[in-house]
Amino acid sequence: MPDDQKTPASHSTQARRMRADNVGLGIGLTIVAILIFGVQDAMAKTLVQTYSPFQLAMMRYWAFAAFSLVLVMRQGPLREAFRSSSPGLQVARAALLVFDIWFFAAALKTVPLAELQAITLVYPLMVTLVAIPILGERVGPFRLGAVTVGFLGALVIVRPGGLPLDRGVAYAILSASFYALYIALTRKVSSQDSTATSMVYVGVIGLVLTTGVGIFFWEPMDLESLGIMLLVMVTSTAAHGLMMVALSRAPASVIQPFNYTALPWGIAMSYLFFGHLIDTVSLMGAAVIVGAGLVVMARERRLARTGRAAVPQPAEESPPH
Repeated sequence: MPDDQKTPASHSTQARRMRADNVGLGIGLTIVAILIFGVQDAMAKTLVQTYSPFQLAMMRYWAFAAFSLVLVMRQGPLREAFRSSSPGLQVARAALLVFDIWFFAAALKTVPLAELQAITLVYPLMVTLVAIPILGERVGPFRLGAVTVGFLGALVIVRPGGLPLDRGVAYAILSASFYALYIALTRKVSSQDSTATSMVYVGVIGLVLTTGVGIFFWEPMDLESLGIMLLVMVTSTAAHGLMMVALSRAPASVIQPFNYTALPWGIAMSYLFFGHLIDTVSLMGAAVIVGAGLVVMARERRLARTGRAAVPQPAEESPPH
Protein backbone atom coordinates (compact mmCIF):
# COMPACT_ATOMS: atom_id res chain seq x y z
CA MET A 1 0.00 0.00 0.00
CA PRO A 2 1.47 3.41 -0.95
CA ASP A 3 2.29 5.75 1.93
CA ASP A 4 -0.40 8.24 0.96
CA GLN A 5 -3.05 5.46 1.17
CA LYS A 6 -2.10 4.18 4.64
CA THR A 7 -4.80 4.49 7.27
CA PRO A 8 -4.31 6.19 10.67
CA ALA A 9 -4.39 2.72 12.23
CA SER A 10 -1.50 1.54 10.04
CA HIS A 11 0.50 4.66 10.91
CA SER A 12 -0.14 4.00 14.60
CA THR A 13 1.00 0.37 14.25
CA GLN A 14 4.15 1.47 12.43
CA ALA A 15 4.90 4.04 15.13
CA ARG A 16 4.53 1.41 17.85
CA ARG A 17 6.90 -0.90 15.99
CA MET A 18 9.45 1.90 15.63
CA ARG A 19 9.23 2.66 19.37
CA ALA A 20 9.65 -1.03 20.16
CA ASP A 21 12.65 -1.23 17.84
CA ASN A 22 14.20 1.80 19.53
CA VAL A 23 13.70 0.29 22.99
CA GLY A 24 15.21 -2.99 21.82
CA LEU A 25 18.19 -1.12 20.38
CA GLY A 26 18.60 0.84 23.62
CA ILE A 27 18.60 -2.35 25.69
CA GLY A 28 21.08 -4.01 23.33
CA LEU A 29 23.44 -1.04 23.44
CA THR A 30 23.22 -1.01 27.24
CA ILE A 31 24.22 -4.67 27.48
CA VAL A 32 27.16 -4.09 25.12
CA ALA A 33 28.22 -1.00 27.09
CA ILE A 34 28.15 -2.93 30.37
CA LEU A 35 30.27 -5.66 28.73
CA ILE A 36 32.81 -3.04 27.66
CA PHE A 37 32.87 -1.63 31.20
CA GLY A 38 33.57 -5.18 32.44
CA VAL A 39 36.50 -5.63 30.04
CA GLN A 40 37.80 -2.21 31.08
CA ASP A 41 37.64 -3.20 34.77
CA ALA A 42 39.63 -6.36 34.03
CA MET A 43 42.34 -4.34 32.26
CA ALA A 44 42.39 -1.79 35.07
CA LYS A 45 42.79 -4.60 37.62
CA THR A 46 45.99 -5.70 35.91
CA LEU A 47 47.34 -2.15 35.93
CA VAL A 48 46.46 -1.33 39.54
CA GLN A 49 48.77 -4.12 40.70
CA THR A 50 51.69 -1.92 39.58
CA TYR A 51 50.43 1.65 39.31
CA SER A 52 48.57 3.92 41.72
CA PRO A 53 44.77 4.14 41.51
CA PHE A 54 45.21 7.93 41.50
CA GLN A 55 47.36 7.79 38.37
CA LEU A 56 44.94 5.49 36.57
CA ALA A 57 41.93 7.63 37.50
CA MET A 58 43.74 10.74 36.29
CA MET A 59 44.49 9.24 32.88
CA ARG A 60 40.92 7.98 32.53
CA TYR A 61 39.62 11.49 33.20
CA TRP A 62 41.88 12.93 30.52
CA ALA A 63 39.88 10.91 27.99
CA PHE A 64 36.47 11.43 29.61
CA ALA A 65 36.95 15.20 30.00
CA ALA A 66 37.88 15.53 26.32
CA PHE A 67 34.85 13.43 25.38
CA SER A 68 32.44 15.46 27.50
CA LEU A 69 33.80 18.82 26.33
CA VAL A 70 33.51 17.85 22.67
CA LEU A 71 29.91 16.73 23.15
CA VAL A 72 28.95 19.85 25.07
CA MET A 73 30.58 22.22 22.56
CA ARG A 74 28.64 20.54 19.74
CA GLN A 75 25.43 21.58 21.51
CA GLY A 76 26.34 25.22 22.06
CA PRO A 77 28.84 27.65 23.60
CA LEU A 78 30.85 26.15 26.43
CA ARG A 79 30.30 29.16 28.69
CA GLU A 80 26.55 28.56 28.51
CA ALA A 81 27.01 25.01 29.78
CA PHE A 82 28.87 26.30 32.84
CA ARG A 83 25.85 28.39 33.89
CA SER A 84 24.20 26.40 36.64
CA SER A 85 21.35 27.11 39.01
CA SER A 86 23.21 25.12 41.66
CA PRO A 87 26.97 25.32 40.99
CA GLY A 88 27.80 24.12 44.49
CA LEU A 89 25.78 20.94 44.01
CA GLN A 90 27.33 20.41 40.58
CA VAL A 91 30.85 20.66 42.02
CA ALA A 92 29.87 18.34 44.87
CA ARG A 93 28.44 15.64 42.60
CA ALA A 94 31.52 15.80 40.36
CA ALA A 95 33.77 15.36 43.41
CA LEU A 96 31.64 12.43 44.62
CA LEU A 97 32.10 10.65 41.30
CA VAL A 98 35.87 11.13 41.54
CA PHE A 99 35.93 9.59 45.03
CA ASP A 100 33.81 6.71 43.73
CA ILE A 101 36.33 5.99 40.97
CA TRP A 102 39.33 6.34 43.30
CA PHE A 103 37.92 3.84 45.78
CA PHE A 104 36.73 1.45 43.06
CA ALA A 105 40.23 1.41 41.55
CA ALA A 106 41.75 0.82 44.99
CA ALA A 107 39.34 -2.07 45.59
CA LEU A 108 40.31 -3.62 42.26
CA LYS A 109 43.76 -4.36 43.64
CA THR A 110 42.61 -7.05 46.08
CA VAL A 111 38.91 -7.85 45.52
CA PRO A 112 38.03 -10.33 42.71
CA LEU A 113 35.98 -8.79 39.90
CA ALA A 114 32.86 -10.87 40.47
CA GLU A 115 32.65 -10.12 44.20
CA LEU A 116 33.52 -6.47 43.60
CA GLN A 117 30.68 -6.05 41.12
CA ALA A 118 28.28 -7.75 43.51
CA ILE A 119 29.21 -5.47 46.42
CA THR A 120 29.11 -2.23 44.43
CA LEU A 121 25.71 -3.17 43.00
CA VAL A 122 24.20 -2.29 46.39
CA TYR A 123 24.35 1.36 45.25
CA PRO A 124 20.68 1.50 44.09
CA LEU A 125 19.68 0.37 47.58
CA MET A 126 21.86 3.09 49.08
CA VAL A 127 20.25 5.64 46.76
CA THR A 128 16.89 4.72 48.27
CA LEU A 129 18.20 5.59 51.74
CA VAL A 130 20.09 8.81 50.90
CA ALA A 131 17.10 10.03 48.85
CA ILE A 132 15.23 10.50 52.14
CA PRO A 133 17.33 13.45 53.40
CA ILE A 134 18.59 14.73 50.02
CA LEU A 135 15.45 14.50 47.86
CA GLY A 136 12.82 14.50 50.58
CA GLU A 137 11.45 11.15 49.43
CA ARG A 138 9.19 9.11 51.67
CA VAL A 139 10.37 5.50 51.71
CA GLY A 140 7.79 3.04 52.96
CA PRO A 141 8.27 -0.31 54.67
CA PHE A 142 8.15 -2.20 51.35
CA ARG A 143 11.26 -0.54 49.94
CA LEU A 144 12.99 -0.45 53.33
CA GLY A 145 12.45 -4.20 53.59
CA ALA A 146 13.95 -4.75 50.13
CA VAL A 147 16.95 -2.59 51.05
CA THR A 148 17.49 -4.60 54.24
CA VAL A 149 17.35 -7.88 52.32
CA GLY A 150 19.85 -6.53 49.79
CA PHE A 151 22.32 -5.55 52.50
CA LEU A 152 21.95 -9.03 54.01
CA GLY A 153 22.97 -10.38 50.63
CA ALA A 154 26.16 -8.30 50.81
CA LEU A 155 26.87 -9.72 54.27
CA VAL A 156 26.61 -13.23 52.80
CA ILE A 157 29.46 -12.39 50.42
CA VAL A 158 31.76 -11.15 53.24
CA ARG A 159 30.72 -13.91 55.66
CA PRO A 160 33.38 -15.85 57.59
CA GLY A 161 34.92 -18.24 55.10
CA GLY A 162 33.83 -16.09 52.18
CA LEU A 163 35.47 -12.94 50.83
CA PRO A 164 38.10 -11.71 53.35
CA LEU A 165 36.92 -8.55 55.09
CA ASP A 166 39.92 -6.35 54.30
CA ARG A 167 40.62 -2.82 53.08
CA GLY A 168 39.58 -3.78 49.56
CA VAL A 169 36.06 -4.61 50.73
CA ALA A 170 35.93 -1.33 52.66
CA TYR A 171 37.00 0.53 49.51
CA ALA A 172 34.25 -1.24 47.51
CA ILE A 173 31.59 -0.20 50.04
CA LEU A 174 32.89 3.37 50.03
CA SER A 175 32.83 3.37 46.22
CA ALA A 176 29.17 2.32 46.21
CA SER A 177 28.36 4.91 48.89
CA PHE A 178 29.92 7.80 46.99
CA TYR A 179 28.21 6.71 43.78
CA ALA A 180 24.85 6.56 45.54
CA LEU A 181 25.32 10.12 46.78
CA TYR A 182 26.35 11.15 43.27
CA ILE A 183 23.15 9.65 41.82
CA ALA A 184 21.00 11.39 44.45
CA LEU A 185 22.58 14.78 43.72
CA THR A 186 22.28 14.14 39.98
CA ARG A 187 18.55 13.61 40.41
CA LYS A 188 18.34 16.79 42.46
CA VAL A 189 20.08 19.03 39.90
CA SER A 190 18.40 17.40 36.89
CA SER A 191 15.29 19.47 37.47
CA GLN A 192 17.33 22.69 37.45
CA ASP A 193 20.20 22.23 34.98
CA SER A 194 20.58 20.74 31.52
CA THR A 195 22.35 17.48 30.75
CA ALA A 196 25.14 19.49 29.10
CA THR A 197 25.72 21.46 32.29
CA SER A 198 25.86 18.32 34.42
CA MET A 199 28.26 16.67 31.97
CA VAL A 200 30.67 19.60 31.69
CA TYR A 201 30.93 19.94 35.47
CA VAL A 202 31.65 16.23 35.87
CA GLY A 203 34.30 16.34 33.15
CA VAL A 204 36.09 19.54 34.14
CA ILE A 205 35.92 19.24 37.94
CA GLY A 206 36.92 15.59 37.68
CA LEU A 207 39.83 16.48 35.43
CA VAL A 208 41.08 19.12 37.87
CA LEU A 209 40.73 16.91 40.96
CA THR A 210 42.21 13.74 39.52
CA THR A 211 45.11 15.55 37.87
CA GLY A 212 45.80 17.64 40.98
CA VAL A 213 46.19 14.45 43.01
CA GLY A 214 47.30 11.92 40.40
CA ILE A 215 50.32 13.91 39.26
CA PHE A 216 51.98 13.24 42.65
CA PHE A 217 51.62 9.48 42.11
CA TRP A 218 52.91 9.43 38.54
CA GLU A 219 55.14 6.56 37.51
CA PRO A 220 56.45 6.07 33.96
CA MET A 221 54.68 3.21 32.17
CA ASP A 222 56.31 0.57 30.02
CA LEU A 223 54.95 0.15 26.50
CA GLU A 224 52.70 -2.78 27.39
CA SER A 225 51.13 -1.00 30.37
CA LEU A 226 50.73 2.19 28.36
CA GLY A 227 48.96 0.26 25.62
CA ILE A 228 46.58 -1.30 28.16
CA MET A 229 45.95 2.11 29.71
CA LEU A 230 45.12 3.59 26.31
CA LEU A 231 42.65 0.75 25.78
CA VAL A 232 41.07 1.55 29.17
CA MET A 233 40.71 5.19 28.16
CA VAL A 234 39.21 4.33 24.77
CA THR A 235 36.83 1.64 26.07
CA SER A 236 35.67 3.84 28.95
CA THR A 237 34.80 6.66 26.55
CA ALA A 238 33.18 4.26 24.08
CA ALA A 239 31.04 2.66 26.79
CA HIS A 240 29.84 6.04 28.05
CA GLY A 241 29.02 7.02 24.47
CA LEU A 242 27.02 3.83 23.94
CA MET A 243 25.10 4.46 27.17
CA MET A 244 24.21 7.95 25.96
CA VAL A 245 22.93 6.58 22.66
CA ALA A 246 21.00 3.87 24.53
CA LEU A 247 19.35 6.49 26.74
CA SER A 248 18.32 8.43 23.64
CA ARG A 249 16.56 5.32 22.31
CA ALA A 250 14.86 4.04 25.45
CA PRO A 251 13.70 5.52 28.79
CA ALA A 252 16.16 5.34 31.68
CA SER A 253 13.61 3.37 33.71
CA VAL A 254 13.63 0.64 31.04
CA ILE A 255 17.41 0.52 30.70
CA GLN A 256 18.37 0.72 34.38
CA PRO A 257 17.60 -2.94 35.29
CA PHE A 258 20.03 -4.08 32.61
CA ASN A 259 22.85 -2.40 34.53
CA TYR A 260 22.75 -5.56 36.65
CA THR A 261 24.27 -7.48 33.73
CA ALA A 262 27.50 -6.11 35.23
CA LEU A 263 27.37 -9.10 37.59
CA PRO A 264 27.42 -11.92 35.01
CA TRP A 265 29.96 -9.98 32.95
CA GLY A 266 32.07 -9.53 36.10
CA ILE A 267 31.89 -13.26 36.82
CA ALA A 268 32.93 -14.05 33.24
CA MET A 269 35.80 -11.52 33.20
CA SER A 270 37.04 -12.72 36.59
CA TYR A 271 37.25 -16.28 35.29
CA LEU A 272 38.60 -15.51 31.80
CA PHE A 273 41.28 -13.00 32.87
CA PHE A 274 42.24 -14.27 36.32
CA GLY A 275 40.95 -17.85 36.60
CA HIS A 276 38.79 -16.94 39.61
CA LEU A 277 35.27 -18.33 39.96
CA ILE A 278 32.90 -16.94 42.58
CA ASP A 279 31.77 -19.56 45.12
CA THR A 280 28.16 -20.75 45.19
CA VAL A 281 27.20 -19.13 48.50
CA SER A 282 28.62 -15.74 47.45
CA LEU A 283 26.79 -16.06 44.14
CA MET A 284 23.55 -16.58 46.10
CA GLY A 285 24.31 -13.42 48.09
CA ALA A 286 24.91 -11.54 44.85
CA ALA A 287 21.59 -12.82 43.48
CA VAL A 288 19.84 -11.50 46.60
CA ILE A 289 21.41 -8.05 46.03
CA VAL A 290 20.26 -8.00 42.41
CA GLY A 291 16.78 -9.21 43.33
CA ALA A 292 16.40 -6.57 46.03
CA GLY A 293 17.60 -3.86 43.65
CA LEU A 294 15.12 -4.90 40.97
CA VAL A 295 12.29 -4.86 43.52
CA VAL A 296 13.24 -1.33 44.57
CA MET A 297 13.41 -0.22 40.92
CA ALA A 298 9.98 -1.71 40.18
CA ARG A 299 8.52 0.03 43.21
CA GLU A 300 10.07 3.39 42.22
CA ARG A 301 8.75 3.04 38.68
CA ARG A 302 5.26 2.41 40.04
CA LEU A 303 5.51 5.48 42.29
CA ALA A 304 6.70 7.56 39.33
CA ARG A 305 3.66 6.51 37.30
CA THR A 306 1.33 7.57 40.10
CA GLY A 307 3.19 10.88 40.54
CA ARG A 308 4.34 10.07 44.08
CA ALA A 309 8.08 10.02 43.37
CA ALA A 310 9.89 13.11 44.66
CA VAL A 311 12.28 13.54 41.74
CA PRO A 312 12.28 11.60 38.46
CA GLN A 313 15.30 9.65 37.34
CA PRO A 314 17.43 11.78 35.00
CA ALA A 315 18.33 10.45 31.58
CA GLU A 316 22.06 11.04 32.02
CA GLU A 317 22.47 8.43 34.74
CA SER A 318 24.86 5.65 33.77
CA PRO A 319 26.51 2.80 35.58
CA PRO A 320 29.60 3.44 37.57
CA HIS A 321 33.15 3.19 36.33
